[in-house]
Amino acid sequence: MKADPIELLRARTSEKWVTYPDDVLPLFVAETDYPIAPVVAEAVIDRVRASDTGYVSDASPAARAFAGFAGRRWDWALDPSLVRCTTDVSVAIVEVLRVLLEPGSRVAIMPPVYPPFFGLVPEAGHTTYEVPLVDRRIDLAGVEAAFVDGVKAVLLCHPHNPIGVPHPADDLRALAELAREHGAFVVSDEIHGPLTHPDGHFVPFLDTCAAAREVGVCVTSASKGWNIAGFKCAMIVADDPAVNARLDRMSEEVLWRTSILGMHASAAAFTHGAEWLDATIAAMVESRRLLTSLLAEHLPEVDYREPTASYLAWLDLRALADDPNPAARILTDAKVALTPGPDFGAPGVGHVRLNLACSAEMLTAAVERIATTYRS
Repeated sequence: MKADPIELLRARTSEKWVTYPDDVLPLFVAETDYPIAPVVAEAVIDRVRASDTGYVSDASPAARAFAGFAGRRWDWALDPSLVRCTTDVSVAIVEVLRVLLEPGSRVAIMPPVYPPFFGLVPEAGHTTYEVPLVDRRIDLAGVEAAFVDGVKAVLLCHPHNPIGVPHPADDLRALAELAREHGAFVVSDEIHGPLTHPDGHFVPFLDTCAAAREVGVCVTSASKGWNIAGFKCAMIVADDPAVNARLDRMSEEVLWRTSILGMHASAAAFTHGAEWLDATIAAMVESRRLLTSLLAEHLPEVDYREPTASYLAWLDLRALADDPNPAARILTDAKVALTPGPDFGAPGVGHVRLNLACSAEMLTAAVERIATTYRS
């Protein structure tokens, strides 16, 4: 898998390519620079040619496709009837939290974590309760203390953004048991799951144990794996009758907001897109290893551990400078756009997130520019 040429990338109108002027290398927002999977493109083109661009009334093709993918990829025997669809994972999180919990409930998040989590919880009518990761793992003692303190749900990021690792199955089972013991829920955002690398190990939360099925809701999408966020289709999965009864309270609009093109794009991706996905993952592994080499050569002070899922690199720059938000300096002086670490919560101070799903040439230029900034 090779990234598109820069002239094609500059012609894109997505956030990654219109936010900054052309002299800035955009390695911030989580979009890839790879061409879309042909099977996905053909599925969408076929529907457009058929003028099939109305409202979704039945998203079962995407539900069946995701269940099939989950079985082949993760050995997860998922009943397609348990899969609901909506616009995107952020909408899914908000709508699920609204019906799972009483208004004003507290929801635990685990910084450093995907920045919108800080806003999605209050959008759903609740308040956030932070339980930071400890050495890149779930702080189970902290979660237990949170439940004792009245927290009613955990909003989990699995694989975890920005550190790029799936949570160990043992930790997930322990989390599920704690939630069941305290009458709480776990909403697991698994959008990066399809992008797990060969040396990573991703187990869907709902497939870890009986307790997880009793307390859990999975929200996911083909959007990250196949770079199709703009098509707007996501999945909500619960495997417990009582949890599904709560989810039944969601408005019918939650389904109808799904894009019909997104539904067909997702079905094609999950059903026929494995070969393309594997090639994309192989390119990401090459890129993460290139970054290791580039940092060793140009910025050995930077603390970086290679991700084993997705294409996001979490870089600790605190040894380079006493700067809480190094992304600002890097944007101004190096003309490289990274995601500021503080956006991910207090543990992100002095860090940046770098998107490495780009060409070797762009990644090399970015690191060289950053090194020049700190060495000058």
